[in-house]
Amino acid sequence: MTGRHSGTRRVAWTAVVVLGLTGGSVLGGGAARADDGNGIEKLTAQQIADRSRDALMSARSLHLSMRGDLGVDRPSMTLELTLDRDGNCNGSVDLGHSQGSVRIVKRGDEVWVKPDANFWKNQVPSGGSAFAAILNGRYMKGSASDPRLLGIANGCDLDTFQKLVSDNANNDRGTLNKGRKTTLDGAPVVPLTRMRDGQTLMMYVAATGKPYPVRITAQGDGADAVVGFSAFDKPVPTTTPPPDQTYDISALLGRTSAPV
Repeated sequence: MTGRHSGTRRVAWTAVVVLGLTGGSVLGGGAARADDGNGIEKLTAQQIADRSRDALMSARSLHLSMRGDLGVDRPSMTLELTLDRDGNCNGSVDLGHSQGSVRIVKRGDEVWVKPDANFWKNQVPSGGSAFAAILNGRYMKGSASDPRLLGIANGCDLDTFQKLVSDNANNDRGTLNKGRKTTLDGAPVVPLTRMRDGQTLMMYVAATGKPYPVRITAQGDGADAVVGFSAFDKPVPTTTPPPDQTYDISALLGRTSAPV
């Protein structure tokens, strides 16, 4: 359907913010100990960024949130998505400015997608109202291998996100600085700041347990965004929409000639 790559694009755009701070050579050595403090405040800014990236790459699952604008020609949006390496996910994408939102559930090879009325109106202007009327608030359901759902299915895979980080690991342009250890939402963190291409990127790295990045902000050159990471290695919710709240995507296409 129109906009079918929205999930992939928005995960990719979020990755761009992560790459702005975690790019650089991989640091050798063991992982941080999970005790009262992991000692990262004693490391250099680049060492902290490296360890933070390595911790992110080791996660089996996480919750990814995103709010704001990521730059020129990248629309304001909100993303809340819990995803894992097995390709399971649960969450939503809001395109901002009343352009529509989509609920997404993926479990194994099955995908459920529920666009709202604004999505049908703005993303599928020719025939979207017909889809909305047929679905009547239900999810479209299909296979993850269905070409019409493939973009969303790929965006639901933590492996896809982590590959983007890995493929850009040597992007270390700009000046990286370390701030003093502080607290964020009551937890100790060490802030890192990178100035690059007119943007100020700030990452807060957990100073206890694994040095995960827990929040990244981007400001300047059209960007004003916050990216959050949480629920590391916690399972993706297993609840899927019941049959009476779903509509098979192939059956839906047989009901109307509107473009998909």
